[in-house]
Amino acid sequence: MHPLKSIGILGLSPILQSSACRFAPLFSQQDLRPQCLPLNPQPNNILGDVRSSSRLYSTSLSRPSAKSPQFVGFDYRVGASFSAKNRRFNPLRDFFSFDPAGAEKEFVTGRPSSGQDAFFASRIGNSSNVAFGVADGVGGWSDSGIDSAHFSHGLCRYMAKSAREADESVQKFTVRELLQKGYEGVVEDRFITGGGSTACVAVAGTNGNLEVANLGDSGFVQLRLNAVHHYSNPQTHAFNTPYQLSIIPPKILARSRALGGEPLRDFPRDASVTSHQVRHGDVLIFATDGVWDNLSASDLLKLVGRQMKDVEAWVLGEKGLQVGDLLSNLTNPNSGTKQPGNNTLQSALAVSVTAEAKSASLNTKVDGPFAREVHKWFPNDNYRGGKVDDICVVVVVVVERNKEKS
Repeated sequence: MHPLKSIGILGLSPILQSSACRFAPLFSQQDLRPQCLPLNPQPNNILGDVRSSSRLYSTSLSRPSAKSPQFVGFDYRVGASFSAKNRRFNPLRDFFSFDPAGAEKEFVTGRPSSGQDAFFASRIGNSSNVAFGVADGVGGWSDSGIDSAHFSHGLCRYMAKSAREADESVQKFTVRELLQKGYEGVVEDRFITGGGSTACVAVAGTNGNLEVANLGDSGFVQLRLNAVHHYSNPQTHAFNTPYQLSIIPPKILARSRALGGEPLRDFPRDASVTSHQVRHGDVLIFATDGVWDNLSASDLLKLVGRQMKDVEAWVLGEKGLQVGDLLSNLTNPNSGTKQPGNNTLQSALAVSVTAEAKSASLNTKVDGPFAREVHKWFPNDNYRGGKVDDICVVVVVVVERNKEKS
């Protein structure tokens, strides 16, 4: 067996690593110290930039074995990591592994570790299907004295509740229903009086069907054997103005109308819903804009690809890159094949993405995706570096379940 390597701030590029050291107060000192040593850049043998297409090819050479007599279904091994923008990130603490097959049926983020960002994971009823996703409270509401963290965390809490209570023996539970029930729960909650949130959520079936609803500028990417197989596009009304579910207090609504305007307000029906097929060894990353404003899909591919190959979850075989035999053990929360800190592969990947995004957000020299978007819309603006924000990441590793292992 090959235990996962200790990550700390795993796989950071030398430039981002230097930035992390300069902003050490926002990282746990004991985990940051080893990364402050000089590093030699690693040769890059991974795909270059991902172009702005919503679908790209995969290097996978064969279809999944869903037609094999040994095939039973897919498991979705879920891990998460998070960091509020004004809090120190501790990779040994700020993560979670969810076991849908275990005794727990759901998990929802607590506060304040993730700030206005939130995530959830839940089994759907008594089935082995799973729902999961992220929500990002829109910070602009603070100008009206409203903390959108109540909205985003409440949205995830009610989505997890609706998934847990679903009865798929009566009717198939859809991702649009998931988002709708979560929103209705927030609207009916008398303790949530205003605010707004983006969301990117999914319903994943054991048959390999993945249904995703994305509203706003959170998003997801599907990685398959060193290639970006799919990534979502953000929904925005204008620059830095994402679609958002919201509750508008009567006073704010009246004030806007008195001035001849109408607050932006979107609904679950406005979400972009897409369907996908997963394969054994796929890595799904759902994240808030604290990641996407600082890292591109190709950045995530390099980071995840390197770690998957390091632990032999993806291995080079006779037919090219393929899924390694260790994948099931590496992702099993009940397996002994883990890294120090009791991390599963999926939570280790989530921690790596969070750490890389955190470091990039604090870098004042290297422009990230947000800075490049600023320059595109406002050519004379001198915005440089990353964008500091709350960060929330859910990583799902897809594992094929066979009869002899079920």
